Amino acid sequence: QVQLVESGGGLVQAGGSLRLSCAASGRTFSVYYMGWFRQAPGKEREFVAAINWSGGNTYLADSVKGRFTISRDNARNMVYLQMNSLKPEDTAVYYCTAGSRYYSDYPPPSRQGQYDYWGQGTQVTVSS
Repeated sequence: QVQLVESGGGLVQAGGSLRLSCAASGRTFSVYYMGWFRQAPGKEREFVAAINWSGGNTYLADSVKGRFTISRDNARNMVYLQMNSLKPEDTAVYYCTAGSRYYSDYPPPSRQGQYDYWGQGTQVTVSS
């Protein structure tokens, strides 16, 4: 099992920045990918970003390219989502996820079913 705990959410004005953190523990040696998804009220959960745990290849949704960056710190078992130029439509609960099944080196997977472990989520609210 892998446990994931997110932090760093909050309320920010449009145009501002936030950095989400995800701490992984447990059987982290079994993880190939880490990712972030989000779910806005009344909407389905959607892919935001993913990263290979070892090689560092990244993949971002078109809606956040150029604004968000995903990174990882293997030594600390941490994954980060740096969010800049935030928009009201970025308001959602953000979930950290980990995948222990290998698919490819690039791109990292972007479908929910390709991930095995999920955090509880952290709320991000962007005011206009």
